[in-house]
Amino acid sequence: MNTCLPSLESKIDVFRGVRYLEYMMEDIRVSFLKDVKARVNGFSLNAKEGDISSIPRWVAKILANHESIESPDDDISTYFSRAFNRERIAKPHDLSSLDADFYIRVNDFFESLKERERENMLVSLNSFVTSRLEKIVKLAAASPLSAQLEEKLSAEENQLYSLIHSSSALFKNKVLKNLG
Repeated sequence: MNTCLPSLESKIDVFRGVRYLEYMMEDIRVSFLKDVKARVNGFSLNAKEGDISSIPRWVAKILANHESIESPDDDISTYFSRAFNRERIAKPHDLSSLDADFYIRVNDFFESLKERERENMLVSLNSFVTSRLEKIVKLAAASPLSAQLEEKLSAEENQLYSLIHSSSALFKNKVLKNLG
């Protein structure tokens, strides 16, 4: 029997696409290293060297490529290091808190790294994801998503939790239907 339901992969891709757009539209604080004057469809920017302002992340990325700005967002490696450490020291049945856009930030940061830095980050990231995945599977198979736990999960992890919980409930009902 072939259903016409979208695959988990396509659901996650669409969801991540929307989350990525939201992430790129967020304003971030930057300091200008040179004078910048730009206008794109209704968005205009007129800044002098030394100015500090908030601009959309997508504009900041373009300006950073031209070495026109400096952003405190560039020190995001500390943010990831703290998240990795919080998860590492968390109890085996407890998840540390993540921002909803955590994995989008990870991927965005990962793209900016040099190859050697990528390798180091990938080792830490794999361990981190494996740990969280194991915990999510155990928790989701046992109970529905609570508000307290939902706050600790990234947006992608929330989707995964719901999928695992509904799939495990369906599995239990199918295999135990004649026993109760």
